[in-house]
Amino acid sequence: MGDRWHVEVDRGVCIGSGMCVNHAPEGFTLDSARQSHPAAAETDANEGVLAAAEGCPVEAIMITLQGSGEPVFPPEE
Repeated sequence: MGDRWHVEVDRGVCIGSGMCVNHAPEGFTLDSARQSHPAAAETDANEGVLAAAEGCPVEAIMITLQGSGEPVFPPEE
């Protein structure tokens, strides 16, 4: 994957399941209210972060290509 991604979590949607941290412990943290936060807003594309986004039960994680803003997840319909 050689791309760079911009990762965001919609904390208004996040339910604090912790699935993101299970899939990508290097990519996400939970705060004291169990709300998810990306470890860094920009990251190299990687399978763990993508698996975290795909595994989020409420689809609170958005990934876009850094620079172009093209959606990686959720994909455009």
